[in-house]
Amino acid sequence: MDITLQSLVFLFMAAVMVVFSILTVTTRRILRAATYLLIVLFCTAGIYFQLNYAFLGSVQLLIYAGGITVLYVFSILLTSVQGSKGDRLGRGKFFAGLCATLAGLALCLFITLKNRFLAVGSLPGELDVKEIGYSLLSSDKYGYVLPFEAISLLLLACIVGGIMIARKR
Repeated sequence: MDITLQSLVFLFMAAVMVVFSILTVTTRRILRAATYLLIVLFCTAGIYFQLNYAFLGSVQLLIYAGGITVLYVFSILLTSVQGSKGDRLGRGKFFAGLCATLAGLALCLFITLKNRFLAVGSLPGELDVKEIGYSLLSSDKYGYVLPFEAISLLLLACIVGGIMIARKR
């Protein structure tokens, strides 16, 4: 078995993602959880770039790692007391979370082992960015302009709600 540099980079990013994903859900400080989530999102973008999906990696960096994480941090800083910690997790909630984690792991393993996936080399090339842009902003049957506008209104409502909650204090 030949280990290439690409395999080593993938294994490193996968290990970083696993470690920081666990840290994200186990830390008691919410601002640290948002920072750990940012690192996970950066590694996800790195894997997209490694698969030669430049557009998807760029979207991951700009929207998720950039915009959504900044929105999380903005909301956290507006609504929480400085240095606040999360509540201790009870045994019942811990057991329920553990059961949900094991069920999700079993489902992922079942889907992965049951299906035959195409090799990466046999997939068609990446779509042109111009074609993706026309598809995203078109208003025809398969266009995405309506969901895009709905999500932008939802994010605006979240920001206004966070500001209103912060003003009441």
